Amino acid sequence: MIENLSFGQIVVNGIKYKSDILIYPDETVKDSWWRKEGHKLSIIDIQSLLETGADILIAGTGMSGMMKPETELFNYLEKEGIQFIALENKKAVEQYNNLLCENKIAACFHLTC
Repeated sequence: MIENLSFGQIVVNGIKYKSDILIYPDETVKDSWWRKEGHKLSIIDIQSLLETGADILIAGTGMSGMMKPETELFNYLEKEGIQFIALENKKAVEQYNNLLCENKIAACFHLTC
């Protein structure tokens, strides 16, 4: 569960992270996540999440929504039958916490912009 979010930090299961993160369906968190092209989100950036068999992928696109998923990512996820939710961080956190108990969820969060 995500307990807190502010610009540049997020608290997941009681642990504070100050860099972009990936959250796996078992709630393992990988911090210091980087994307190939900064504010673009592509398949390669989240390949490790896609290999988990998640039913839903939530992308926190930043505090102001500056990280943009590429069209190819939308197409790939649709083809694979993975529900994709890309929202600015506060709304993405709400979705993540609301869906967590009933689904196999993976997530990524860009903590700034």
